[in-house]
Amino acid sequence: MKSPAPERLDTVFAALSDPTRRAIVRRLADGEATVLELAEPFPISLPAISRHLKVLESAGLISRSRNGQHRPCRLRPEPLTEIVGWAEHTTTAWEQRLDRLEAHLRATTAASPNPTTKDPR
Repeated sequence: MKSPAPERLDTVFAALSDPTRRAIVRRLADGEATVLELAEPFPISLPAISRHLKVLESAGLISRSRNGQHRPCRLRPEPLTEIVGWAEHTTTAWEQRLDRLEAHLRATTAASPNPTTKDPR
């Protein structure tokens, strides 16, 4: 998998740093919704919800279309897939580092004398 540009990851992580935006993404994972439906559970104004949606849209996490007077929003999974790929790559790299450290510690421990055994001299 091609690694996403760092700027793109920064934008996506910044968009997801807000709990309201994460809740909107969670809701859209269940299917498309209108702005009014998305705003319903939050004690904030519609303009505030619209600002959150603009941030999510700029990050590529959602798309909005026009259906008459309705503007349904839907989740775009590509940025989330990129985050998963980045996280898996990072996890693999750290697991490899820890495996090398463990091997080094075992080799070092095996090569050093056991301090609990008495010196036969």
